Amino acid sequence: MATQTVIRDPEATRNKIVCAAFAEFYRQGFQGGSLARIVEGAGVTKGALFHHFSGKEALGYAVLDEVIGPLLQQRWLASLIGSPDPIGAMQQAFRKFIRTDIDSGHFALGCPLNNLAQEMSPLDPSFRGRIDSLYLAWREGIALALADGMAQGTVRVDVSPQSAAAFIVAAQMGIWGTGKFSQDGALMMQAGEAICDYLETLRA
Repeated sequence: MATQTVIRDPEATRNKIVCAAFAEFYRQGFQGGSLARIVEGAGVTKGALFHHFSGKEALGYAVLDEVIGPLLQQRWLASLIGSPDPIGAMQQAFRKFIRTDIDSGHFALGCPLNNLAQEMSPLDPSFRGRIDSLYLAWREGIALALADGMAQGTVRVDVSPQSAAAFIVAAQMGIWGTGKFSQDGALMMQAGEAICDYLETLRA
């Protein structure tokens, strides 16, 4: 009788754990998140989890670095790189992802980055450092896109890219926060249209 070979893929196992942790922390918060549920969701053993991560904090840092950071880049910054119309790209992103999150029901859970920022920044310096770095990259990406738009004549030259970027990121936090506390998709869409109206005022 032939012996069946078991193929182990440590990287795939680690990725399953990180994805399951993201889902758990998004639904339950970091402090309310359960390692037992993460193990169950990933379909691995607790031993496998601790093989890859020293504890819950290390797993939380991985979620920020490997899931939330790339998600932020994909949603909010990728379309701005080299765009001749950064204002239109941002308006499209707000409308698209507000609609996407309402349709999926995720709007009721808020923004995963903002959730962790509010919960963990006051409690853990390593969380705060990672979260601050993500917000800084977000603001810098928007400011750079607006500056490029000014150079191309699509953004008003009297706009402060840094100030506008700080406001736009804060608005995103407020819009998703509005969806979470109100559980009202229509109100969230109304807030989204308000930021789109603001963005229109930045056009040259």
